[in-house]
Amino acid sequence: MSTTNKTKSTRKTPSPGKSAGATLARQRAIQAAAERLDEKNETSAKRPSGKKGAGAARPTNPLPAQHQRKPGIERDLDPRPQFLAPSYVGSGKLAGMSALITGGDSGIGRAVAVLFAREGADVAIVYLSEDADAQETRDHVEGEGQHCLLIRGDVRQPAFCRKAVEQTVKTFGKLSVLVNNAAFQQHAESIEDITDAHFDETLRTNLYGYFQMVRAASPHLGSGCSIINTGSETGLFGNDKLLDYSMTKGGIHAFTKALALNMVKRGIRVNVVAPGPVWTPLNPADQSREEIQKFGKSSVMGRAAQPEELAPAYVFLAAPSCASYISGAVLPVMGGPTS
Repeated sequence: MSTTNKTKSTRKTPSPGKSAGATLARQRAIQAAAERLDEKNETSAKRPSGKKGAGAARPTNPLPAQHQRKPGIERDLDPRPQFLAPSYVGSGKLAGMSALITGGDSGIGRAVAVLFAREGADVAIVYLSEDADAQETRDHVEGEGQHCLLIRGDVRQPAFCRKAVEQTVKTFGKLSVLVNNAAFQQHAESIEDITDAHFDETLRTNLYGYFQMVRAASPHLGSGCSIINTGSETGLFGNDKLLDYSMTKGGIHAFTKALALNMVKRGIRVNVVAPGPVWTPLNPADQSREEIQKFGKSSVMGRAAQPEELAPAYVFLAAPSCASYISGAVLPVMGGPTS
């Protein structure tokens, strides 16, 4: 794609969506209510904190005790999540393409944005409110030699989803890959602890957001394009403390399969990546300081994945040279077999 089709406005962060502040207030109220229940029910003693993990190649348990307010800030995590994948060498698999990634400011979304850029794609990043994280991600995408557009807003809102897609197409001249990755997660000890507001927030972010982004993107996608959704091991096996989240992830898996059948005649592939535990801001913004120390310990490898270990799966599914005959697949990246 000629660079003449790219505007010079990609360095400008769009004005915040009106709903972002209300969404943050809602999510933090849900988080606060859950934490009050935790404090009331807590009976176990605090575990000793682990060593500082900055610079460790693959952090092991116990992780340092830490907790964040939602939605979580990547730069404040200890250790910092690894997303640069220094051993990954790009080969032009996505040259000339453009991608829109929700939740692209941090975690899995950030790592995917960097590798998509390394493979030659321009990237638009949708994020809720984490300006500093988003700007850092943009710097790394541009450091790979590609353009990056930051779009601040709430995927719960259909109008915002349409606006995000339109901005991406206007800026880059096309939309080749949609990655649905934004999510809300808040644990609960029992179903009685999940309020209507909590349940609604999870479904509207994780299910409505995915559906609305696909609906907005669909008119701009054609043969050779793809949609990649982020599922979860919880959508396959469940999680007794994440009832509503597991429900949405299972729904995302089913949505992916149905959408793949619906879009195959247009030459559009639709797949889902189902991660196990991954070290991102989502988790310290959900779990307590004590619980986060053992995050990922239950995986077969005995640790959480780094975002850079997930990102190549998204490249594989996005690249026609790799996955032209793959659609409707649930690709597990879980650190080993699970039951």
